[in-house]
Amino acid sequence: FDCGGSTNKCVSLSWRCDGEKDCENGADEEDCASGEFVKAETFSCSKEQGQCCPTRCPHLFLSAGTLDAKACPSGEFMCSNRKCLATVYVCDGDDDCGDGSDELKCTSPLTCGPNHLRCNTSECVPLMWSCDGDPDCSDSSDEGPERCGGDGVPYLPNRRTNCTAGEFRCANGECVRLTWKCDGDPDCKDKSDESDCPLLTCRPDEFQCGDGSCIHGTKQCNKVHDCPDHSDESGCVNATKCEGPLKFLCKNGECIDSSKVCDSVKDCKDRSDEPKKECGLNECMINNGGCSHVCMDRPIGFECQCPTGYQLLDKKTCGDIDECENPDACSQICINYKGDFKCECYEGYEMDPVTKTCKAEGKSPYLLFTNRHEIRRIDLVKRDYNQVVSTQKNAVALDLDVANNRIFWCDRFHRKIYSAFIHEASDPSQQVPLVDSLQAPVGLALDWLQHNLYWTDSGDKSISVASVDATKRRVLINTDLSEPRAIALDPHHGFMYWSDWGTRAKIEKAGMNGVDRQVLVADNIEWPNGITLDVANRRLYWVDSKLHLIASVDLNGAHRRTHMSSAERLGHPYALAVFEDRIYWTDRDRAAVFMANRLTGQDIHTLAENLNDPHDIVVFHQLLQPQGPDSCNLGSVANGGCEYLCLKAPQITEHSPKYTCACPDGQDLGPDMRGCVPGESDMTPTSSPPTGFTPGTRATVAEDFPPPSGAVSQADATPHLTTAPSVYLVWRNWRRNSTKSMNFDNPVYRKTTGEGEEDEIHIGRTDGMGHHTHHHPYPQGVNMGVVGAGGGTCPQFIALPLGGSMPDPGTHWYTEQPMLSTAK
Repeated sequence: FDCGGSTNKCVSLSWRCDGEKDCENGADEEDCASGEFVKAETFSCSKEQGQCCPTRCPHLFLSAGTLDAKACPSGEFMCSNRKCLATVYVCDGDDDCGDGSDELKCTSPLTCGPNHLRCNTSECVPLMWSCDGDPDCSDSSDEGPERCGGDGVPYLPNRRTNCTAGEFRCANGECVRLTWKCDGDPDCKDKSDESDCPLLTCRPDEFQCGDGSCIHGTKQCNKVHDCPDHSDESGCVNATKCEGPLKFLCKNGECIDSSKVCDSVKDCKDRSDEPKKECGLNECMINNGGCSHVCMDRPIGFECQCPTGYQLLDKKTCGDIDECENPDACSQICINYKGDFKCECYEGYEMDPVTKTCKAEGKSPYLLFTNRHEIRRIDLVKRDYNQVVSTQKNAVALDLDVANNRIFWCDRFHRKIYSAFIHEASDPSQQVPLVDSLQAPVGLALDWLQHNLYWTDSGDKSISVASVDATKRRVLINTDLSEPRAIALDPHHGFMYWSDWGTRAKIEKAGMNGVDRQVLVADNIEWPNGITLDVANRRLYWVDSKLHLIASVDLNGAHRRTHMSSAERLGHPYALAVFEDRIYWTDRDRAAVFMANRLTGQDIHTLAENLNDPHDIVVFHQLLQPQGPDSCNLGSVANGGCEYLCLKAPQITEHSPKYTCACPDGQDLGPDMRGCVPGESDMTPTSSPPTGFTPGTRATVAEDFPPPSGAVSQADATPHLTTAPSVYLVWRNWRRNSTKSMNFDNPVYRKTTGEGEEDEIHIGRTDGMGHHTHHHPYPQGVNMGVVGAGGGTCPQFIALPLGGSMPDPGTHWYTEQPMLSTAK
């Protein structure tokens, strides 16, 4: 759009009539039709009167055109508060307008179809949903005793017969952590964990903390957090603070107005405000007071100051300020100059000339979020609001394939993952079930480059992967997981990230093939329900429902930052998404979707409210899934030559593999590292392994060594083994005058060289490796001696598991970089 005028500026056409003046002369907001979007917090425009008045709009997706009935799009209902609503929400028993007008003038009593049940609140739910242990009516009447028998107690996911010793049993049967009892924050649905709590009374000389505990009064506002909730340092103002040009600090500690200095009147008791030698002396007249830039004379003494863009390095010398150290300095890219700085945007974004923020080019972005029985959409520019997927039982997680306009989601009740094209998703016949037989799917993420689907399952405590058509599937990680929840992918760099809100809450990172697992965040974290990646700025964001905050770290777990922290504004945040300079999140306590400025944590707005049970949320825009090569199909060989799954490998160094092959559960990679052979679980079990092999001796097979993947179990210790289909040959012609030894410890790769006549590989493994029998995308080892042609015995090799369930984060065995064992 051409702004015209003397500036001759051009802005994106999508910014035309968006409620923000992007042209300096405001031409992009002139002559806009009445139905085009106007910011809800600024003005409401009346078509009849042709004027604007400073009126707060009742709902954020209200547009200027919704002020008359003709402004709502055809087929939509206009609420009394002038909000536009899809007709499917009218007379459905829910207050979707917020003022109840969508439920007025409805046929009473509400007649439900033959395959539906009428709740006591007049809602209609599918008949098959009644008496399934999961309340779908707002009053739980579909699970009541009059219909289902029993005691009719509402279903609660955390309700168990017996709670453990470290848990507190709520009055409604839920189990929560015992440490959450009487912590000032209700965790039981019925808030019984905060009832009957002792009311501690502190002595007059003590300060009462927010949790009721007492500390000595002198510890309040001492700049040390003495209360567990830090309430002793909240709202503190140092009354003795005496700073600034309007204040003067006497030598005895008194503070007086600077106007009283050198006025021939003793205002300080020690008379330090009236020194005879300094009053009337202008130190700046002599060598600029020694200041490198600006010298400001004061009644007593002087002060060195710096121009804009500089700061005092000591009391007299100015140096450049690196404004880019401030994370709020720029929307995306910050370039520091001497005395100044410059903001720029990444490719695909352009700088807003007025707000100096980076706006995405291309089509308008929109939000998709789950609302228990449906998935809804909000256009972030036009504020259109409609339903995408309907008649779900309990949709909890979703992700997108932007390039193919496809949506994927989990239904926790049916324990399946579904897929559909977005424009066809409202038709149940087009909703394709992809993955079934899940236990409790809670997180979902798509690798849009290699076309694989990843998900977390809190039921079997695992992270799994499947091809996008679900014909191939395996478990990637199933150890040291307590309550896995959200998952996010970085397919360009080959890493996946997930949250775990269990006993030891944490956020972890691993390669998308399951290797190089490491903990990113483990401190000051309780319920990391949702995570998301800011692809442009290389940061990971998460919401903590217990601590009521939104925080972020870089993708190495450093430079942590809290963006919002408020129990009032963040009731029970569940999932979040980041795009441009905005954070979007769902809140289950408030049953709403919100957005805020990600840089400041301010500008909080409600996007949708009066929801059923919002869970996951994603943003649809092509810049959030940047295109790149499919590492599994770069050459002429399809699927990387893998017999089963081809998984992106983490790109740690330039020597890192682009991908690795993986086999179905119960199978391991064969000798070519691409085909699959029966796994260790299919072999006859044997006893524990030996402690290791001594470097410099030949590897022999011991009686008690368990057969690694692909090996035949051994009944005796004979050195000559016969080959079998499950035994594969590891043979290399090493004719170098050296000996190479490898030792795996947890596992740690160590490589040394020494002199010797024969080329040998000696591999030892510690007892700690003996119990590692988990499935893994890298092959399990083989131990054997091989009888060569002519009866000679070839040098014996042992290939041990490459990678493991919990490898040392400082070790990357496949990068061809020798590393030393780390001390534990």
